[in-house]
Amino acid sequence: MGPEPSESDPRPALPRSVTILLALSGATIAAFGVGAARGIVTPVFFAFVLTLCVHPVRRWMQARGIPRGIATGTTIAAVFGLLTAFVAVLLASLAQFSALLPQYAPQIAQLGATFAGWLESVGFGAEQAKAVLDGVTPGGIIDFLGGLLGSIASVAGGLVIILTMLILMAVEGSRVPAMLASLNNHRPALVSALNGFGTGVRRYMVATTVLGIAQGLFNWLVLVILNVPGALLWGLLSFICSFIPNIGYFIAIIPPLFFGFLTGGWPTVLAIIVIYGGINSVVQSIIQPKYVGNAVSLSETLTFVSVLFWALLLGPAGAILAVPLTLFIRTILLDSDPSKSWWRPLTGDQTDLQLTLQQEDDAIRARRARSRRGRPGTGSAPKA
Repeated sequence: MGPEPSESDPRPALPRSVTILLALSGATIAAFGVGAARGIVTPVFFAFVLTLCVHPVRRWMQARGIPRGIATGTTIAAVFGLLTAFVAVLLASLAQFSALLPQYAPQIAQLGATFAGWLESVGFGAEQAKAVLDGVTPGGIIDFLGGLLGSIASVAGGLVIILTMLILMAVEGSRVPAMLASLNNHRPALVSALNGFGTGVRRYMVATTVLGIAQGLFNWLVLVILNVPGALLWGLLSFICSFIPNIGYFIAIIPPLFFGFLTGGWPTVLAIIVIYGGINSVVQSIIQPKYVGNAVSLSETLTFVSVLFWALLLGPAGAILAVPLTLFIRTILLDSDPSKSWWRPLTGDQTDLQLTLQQEDDAIRARRARSRRGRPGTGSAPKA
């Protein structure tokens, strides 16, 4: 047997490589479990996020003397109203889309045949080209969207879970401050991490929602001016995709380009890319990262990877909830344990790095100044 670890020679019970492998194995098993239960995990977490977002409204009402029951019922009714309006607009837009596709069936078939012919010309087999041609039909497109959105039963089941959890969480939410106060006596770091998570999620959702609404309205107006069919649907799609960091813009612009090409040809396509794409790229590449990034303190690389990871586990809803889910995992694994706080800069939190970054910038400017003074003809002439 080897020597026992002591205070003078502290060594872990297991080698570091074994610890890393065990951690990766546990994470993989947990990920597969979450993916298998996506039908429950997704609506429950979505209801949790909505409850966090409306909690300040109830707290504001109670602070002004409104009874707790009335404040809770009002917030629940407000969320129900928003969900009902969103679902109604989504169903109306999907109905419009389903009625729109058959009108352009000849153009879609011709476009599919052209694309299939191009595939054969670059070396793809006839069977592969035919499979593509069979998919580029109104029925194939609707089946593809149905596969992404899921069946009517699954969507209805998800809405039932969301509404039920909203009621239960809203009722129990009135006791959360007391529970956190009691827990703070035993686990203050965990309480601080949970409060930070709630604040970060609310900031993220508010900033993304406001920018998404502005983006959707602008896109709808531009597409109406360009006479692109289904402008309302594409405006709604751009609003939903605004919750998907980095790649949401590229998803939202594909349908307008497709129908713009069918109705107006290449001039409409170029107009959409220049106007629609230009403004949206500014919003999602400059404005949104500035405000949302400050709200959640996640690096852009980690945000992009989290979108891919959660989309793989939970489907399209995972891509929309990627940032809140990643914040929740960081809260549980890192923020709740003070000994793991040194990991936060690796996830994008630059709070502790500001002084170091400022010192590096000052050193770079100083080197540039010395370099300019050392160049011939740039310094002052020596005195006689």
